[in-house]
Amino acid sequence: MFITEAYAQAVPGAGGGSFLVQLLPFVMILLIMYFLIIRPQQKRMKDHRDMIASIKRNDTVVTSGGMIGKVSRIVGDDELLVELAEGVRVRVVRATVSEVRTRGDVREVESRKARSRNDDDDADNDNGDSTDDAQDGASEQKSQA
Repeated sequence: MFITEAYAQAVPGAGGGSFLVQLLPFVMILLIMYFLIIRPQQKRMKDHRDMIASIKRNDTVVTSGGMIGKVSRIVGDDELLVELAEGVRVRVVRATVSEVRTRGDVREVESRKARSRNDDDDADNDNGDSTDDAQDGASEQKSQA
């Protein structure tokens, strides 16, 4: 009727080991979340803070609303005066700036647009020439028959 010493000593030891085994998956999930989600987000936030802090006059900026303009003046620590078009100036909160384009970046974008326009023009000219050639070939075949 009494519990033997062997059974009484075996129960607490087995229960303590299983608790750590049950806790291990939760710890692993937290580590994976930290390295795949939290840490990259913190790095992105730090890069954005550094980018906003380095804004200077004549930088081209893109706001989170999609407006692109040139910084004409820095108003305090939190605001910028951005010129969207000639004579159109807007005060923008620094935190709403999503991208800063330097002078070289703007030139690169403009040159890409110009190249794509030229490629489109070349493609249109090639299509026009090929249809003319096909029509000439069809008319030659009719004349030979």
